[in-house]
Amino acid sequence: MAPRAATRFSLETIRTGKDCISITGNVLRDYLTDLFPILELGTSAKMLSVVKLMQGGGLFETGAGGSAPKHVQQLMEEGHLRWDSLGEFCALGESLNFVAETKDNAKAALLGKAVEHATQRLLENDNSPRRRVGQTDNRDSHFYFALYWSEALAAQTEDSGLAEYFAPIANKLSESKTKILSEMAALQGIPADLGGYYHTDPAKTASVMRPSPTFNTIIG
Repeated sequence: MAPRAATRFSLETIRTGKDCISITGNVLRDYLTDLFPILELGTSAKMLSVVKLMQGGGLFETGAGGSAPKHVQQLMEEGHLRWDSLGEFCALGESLNFVAETKDNAKAALLGKAVEHATQRLLENDNSPRRRVGQTDNRDSHFYFALYWSEALAAQTEDSGLAEYFAPIANKLSESKTKILSEMAALQGIPADLGGYYHTDPAKTASVMRPSPTFNTIIG
């Protein structure tokens, strides 16, 4: 079939709940990971595409790559990074689930399940980055993800070792929430020096992306 006809056929098949194997190149992939999420959610950054490879591996891809230059420009000019990492968080969870299934790894399964819990809470509490300086940005959302993820692992009862390990981390993050967010907010509105654009300076980039000493000390 021609790409347009094949894409339509594939979508009609998928909508009925059936499996569909099609060779449509980037046409269908772009619809699933970019166009549909943008129409429904306003962004493709909250979308995850899982591609199983023929020899047993897997690819876990999120969207929003096309908007990255604007995000970097705003960060360098205003110290605000509105990049939404939800798709990357979902990819982390699915990667852990993939390891759990292929390697029969029970701990990975619990870690993956906790990621799903954390991403759900991010959405429920509206902790995703916003567009303007002074609002929640990417660094804030990473703190919330770490908090929710550690709390989920501390609360689960299937592996006492994991619960004991993450409980103090969750407690420290919760107790230090106001201080951590304040330390992160201090950089907003100030131009960010990354030491470059395509090839940034690692030390300068780390200071911009990890601006909270309190948060860094807790998570290591």
